[in-house]
Amino acid sequence: MGAYVPCCALQHGLRSGASQTGNEVNGVSSEDRDTYKSPLAERYASREMSANFSDKKKFSTWRRLWLALAESEQSLGLAISDAQLEEMRSTLDDIDYASAARYERELRHDVMAHIHAWGDKCPEARSIIHLGATSCYVGDNTDLIVLRDGLDIVRRQVVAVMAALRDFAWRWRNLPTLGLTHYQPAQATTVGKRACLWLQELLFDLDDLEHARGMIRFRGVKGTTGTQASFMELFGGDHEKVRELDRQVTERMGFERGFIITGQTYSRQLDFRVGQALSSIAQTAHKFACDVRLSSGRRELEEPFEDKQIGSSAMPWKRNPMRCERICSISRLVMAALDNTAQTAANQWFERTLDDSANRRVSLAEMFLGTDAVLSLWLNVARGLVVHPEVVRAHLDEELPFLASEALMMEAVKAGADRQDAHEAIRRHSRSASEAIHRGEPNPLRELLKGDPTFAAVAGNLEELLEGSRFVGRAPEQVEEFLRDEVDPALATRADLGEVQSDIRV
Repeated sequence: MGAYVPCCALQHGLRSGASQTGNEVNGVSSEDRDTYKSPLAERYASREMSANFSDKKKFSTWRRLWLALAESEQSLGLAISDAQLEEMRSTLDDIDYASAARYERELRHDVMAHIHAWGDKCPEARSIIHLGATSCYVGDNTDLIVLRDGLDIVRRQVVAVMAALRDFAWRWRNLPTLGLTHYQPAQATTVGKRACLWLQELLFDLDDLEHARGMIRFRGVKGTTGTQASFMELFGGDHEKVRELDRQVTERMGFERGFIITGQTYSRQLDFRVGQALSSIAQTAHKFACDVRLSSGRRELEEPFEDKQIGSSAMPWKRNPMRCERICSISRLVMAALDNTAQTAANQWFERTLDDSANRRVSLAEMFLGTDAVLSLWLNVARGLVVHPEVVRAHLDEELPFLASEALMMEAVKAGADRQDAHEAIRRHSRSASEAIHRGEPNPLRELLKGDPTFAAVAGNLEELLEGSRFVGRAPEQVEEFLRDEVDPALATRADLGEVQSDIRV
């Protein structure tokens, strides 16, 4: 998987660390406006995630892998001198990107280009760089490190969003709201209970994410087809030394375990399983954002809206839910990209084929950058989500006479009314009320019921009977139980992940 950088960087020397002059926006100079740049990297993803997929992360990791290999080979008896290792260490981060680019144009091979570029910096060590290895030694092992570190970033963000939604659910656990099924009025629920629906899916996502993180192992030193034949040759057929070499490099690179079996590459199904976790997060985020967008249209909920923010160039009063719209937009990109990983895994021939390379340079980076952008937006919205209680109550009150019809009927019967007469009265009045609503009039059902002799015995406490909190069932208690038994323990066991800030630039 290649580093993910705007293509303009390749033409203007940003890979080589060239200094930038002139007007800069998000680290890109005004001279870089004549080529396509990735909006994910430029506008949406956090700097931390962008750095994880950067050239610096990729190629500095390659060099650390080569150093770990050489150190381990020396410790097991190969003729590698201390001076060669010291030369490698002293030039470890002195990467001449321009030189590597020149070599790659000539050799058409990125790994060999960087071997040559580093060899120019450390001529004594040149002969032992990449000794016994294949390109996937640096390529795949770096990918696994980048995937691991990317999942750690995403995990922190997911936990931060959960904490924000947890506080929101607790605060609004008792506020009755109109429940909607098929986007039609149904039974009442509470705003906090609805938030717990989002939280529950995030809990599922967190489990999947951590499972995927646990599946990531080190590819190690396996050679061209995964048989370790080149290392058997280097160590004179000594199986134990080859196994120890693999173990040492795995440990030096910070992994507790590695794959025993690989082809030239690690199984591309791992990419799919990582992608599944990211896609699932995107699905959950999309659902949350849709709910907020629909509630915003009903003026019940509102995402953060800044003092100078403009909702529309033509309609100054607009307060468009642009953050949630962007969550949906980028979430669809992440969800759609999952198919790419499935197709790549399915199309690996025997020990490997190279048609995965160019694809993975883009698809995996975009899934991570997209998920990162979605979570940054989600965290911002969740921490600043505004509830308009009076609007919420007004919408519920408008529908409550319909929703409470069975309860009203039971109260009338207990007061001496005939059940069938009460049923018929409510049916007739409900029809009249619906017709009035369709004419644009307020719902008259309360007044119609108050004036009906069938409900004379309960007319005096009709307003009390139509109080929204009577119809939310155990929603407040469910919120308390869910937060106490599932959410709070999940957050407590991950309290050491640290504070996360939302990184929104536009």
